[in-house]
Amino acid sequence: MLDFRHKVFYILAQKLHYTRAARELFISQPAVTKHIQELEKEYKISLFERIGNKQIVLSTAGKVLFQYIDQIQTQVRDLEHEFAILLKEDWGLLKIGSSTTLGHYIMAPLLARFHHKFQEIQIQCKTGNTDEIENSIIHKEIELGIIEGLTRNPNILYQKFLDDELVLVSARNTPIPYKEMLKPEELGKYPILLREKGSGTLDIIENALKYHSILLSDLKIEMILDSTEAIKSYLLHSHCIAFLSIYSILKELKSGEMKILDIKGLEIKRSFHFITLKGQPSPMAELFLKYSKNYKPDSYS
Repeated sequence: MLDFRHKVFYILAQKLHYTRAARELFISQPAVTKHIQELEKEYKISLFERIGNKQIVLSTAGKVLFQYIDQIQTQVRDLEHEFAILLKEDWGLLKIGSSTTLGHYIMAPLLARFHHKFQEIQIQCKTGNTDEIENSIIHKEIELGIIEGLTRNPNILYQKFLDDELVLVSARNTPIPYKEMLKPEELGKYPILLREKGSGTLDIIENALKYHSILLSDLKIEMILDSTEAIKSYLLHSHCIAFLSIYSILKELKSGEMKILDIKGLEIKRSFHFITLKGQPSPMAELFLKYSKNYKPDSYS
């Protein structure tokens, strides 16, 4: 654990001046020197180097110690913030809504980790398309939503969560002639599966294709399906293509069941967003938002 000597070191490392450090710590300059000497004796290494008669700089060891103390200070502040949030309200039920892609492939492991850390908080999670999750927020059926699209409802606050990419995929054995890249205009040649109206994924695909002067009506739509899982299953039993989140097909790419079809000049990037009603979120929703900022899902390599 850190003690007062580490605090003296931390302040001196920032000020690089014994008198200024002593003034901020409300102790004497000799006391600052004594605490530093004790640390150097304990660690058996010099923490500062002198340049000339008065100026000091951190030694290599001092820089390492400063980084560790800085990290610990940040963690302590985060801990105090989490406790402050939890003290605002008793433990209870946190209602979350997630669009289907997020719910199946990203939210489940995130919720498991969150629950492991905060076991007293009960979580109820519903899934639906972007429109359904936004409506649930507006009608206060849930406190926090995570969506694929971004419709900018004036009553909703949107906060970026994760970056994603929609890629064109098919089953490994789909008889699409080998090319380094498909041309955008060739998309109309192959049967394609799409999500239902109201899906954030469909909105983003539609906008990306419009940039290349391609309308949904120009595509050879084989079927409209209401979930990523349904599309994946259909793909594996057909010669269709579909645009899916890279996160949703990691398992199939690694197993070799599916392949990515590159399209010249077409990259569909998007971001997943947290949504809440404008205003102060509930303490538990705020805690979940903060916890999720450091979450990194698995990736395909």
